[in-house]
Amino acid sequence: MLYIHNATIYTPDRCLENGALLVDGARIADVGSAEAVQCPAQAHVADAGGLVLAPGFIDLQLNGGFGSDFTADPATIWAVAARLPRYGVTTFLPTIVTTPLETIAAAQEVLAQGPPRAWAGTTPLGLHVEGPFLSPAKRGAHNTAYFQAPDPALVAGWSPQRGVRLVTLAPELPGALETIAALVERGVVVSAGHSFASYAEAQAGIEAGIRYGTHLFNAMRPLEHREPGLIGALLNDPRVRVGVIPDGIHVHPAVVALIWKVAGENRLTLVSDAMAALGMPPGRSLIGDLEVTVDGDSARLADGRLAGSILPLDRAVRNLVAFSGCPAAAALTTVTATPADLLGISDQKGRLAPGLAADLVLLTPDLHVVQTIVGGRIIYKSDR
Repeated sequence: MLYIHNATIYTPDRCLENGALLVDGARIADVGSAEAVQCPAQAHVADAGGLVLAPGFIDLQLNGGFGSDFTADPATIWAVAARLPRYGVTTFLPTIVTTPLETIAAAQEVLAQGPPRAWAGTTPLGLHVEGPFLSPAKRGAHNTAYFQAPDPALVAGWSPQRGVRLVTLAPELPGALETIAALVERGVVVSAGHSFASYAEAQAGIEAGIRYGTHLFNAMRPLEHREPGLIGALLNDPRVRVGVIPDGIHVHPAVVALIWKVAGENRLTLVSDAMAALGMPPGRSLIGDLEVTVDGDSARLADGRLAGSILPLDRAVRNLVAFSGCPAAAALTTVTATPADLLGISDQKGRLAPGLAADLVLLTPDLHVVQTIVGGRIIYKSDR
């Protein structure tokens, strides 16, 4: 058992000054004021020293890191996951970009086989399959040679039980609406992205079951006052949540602030969209089978197109506060409760409440990661 006290706790449904939290095994046993939460005699006691205690972060879009790309080699998922706790991430969706369908099946098998013996790290909850059902007009850093038309038969083996949690597709493509319906019926979250959809086509996709927008504004038809397109449809529908890459490059800080004003903490999710160069020095890298040049701020193809990011998720949270002026507690919600709600796992993760997974992150008041706990185990400690 682990008893953490003297913490400012974001649950994130409430904020507790001088709060305490009790972990029993892999679950949270109790959380509340220091006076209300009893410390059992056998518990290990940790004084948080006034640090912020929040749910562990959830990253819905991560292509790789530390020199490894999940699409090029799905077997690297576990090695990358072992190093993600330094960013406060306790749950993530390994993202497979456009590739032959056999690669997606190989990634499913990697997750099904489970981690190596004595492994510890961030939990890969299932794949985010980004492609191959995308628009060539908004290809981004995807290899169009592998693009296909959506077809329910091609996704028959995709479900949360078989390792696929989220699928990004372009709703305007022939066969998209039937494919969306088939995926939603099996419990897969469907997202719109890499799309040139009109407002009407986007609305049709939402009615078919789309509930998310992948990296809003990026690889989408521009927002226009007479044709609001996919961006307008996503922002205008309260049923839909949206992802944003707040590195100040993919989306201007002023636009991030506008998105915040429209979507707020319950509809906005921050994502890293980080690729193999995350945590690495500048140089050459890969996303899928495309070569990328990485400087100190961005990752780009030879023609200058952005190719994922090198943004850690904890920095994304700090950037949202800086760009929008939102409270720290609200920014934390965008990487905890809101992605958990989207994935339908709010009874397991994303909040601090009795019975939920003991996935926790201790942060400085300015939101730098000090310690990360996954399933009740301390996985990362900073040198602070």
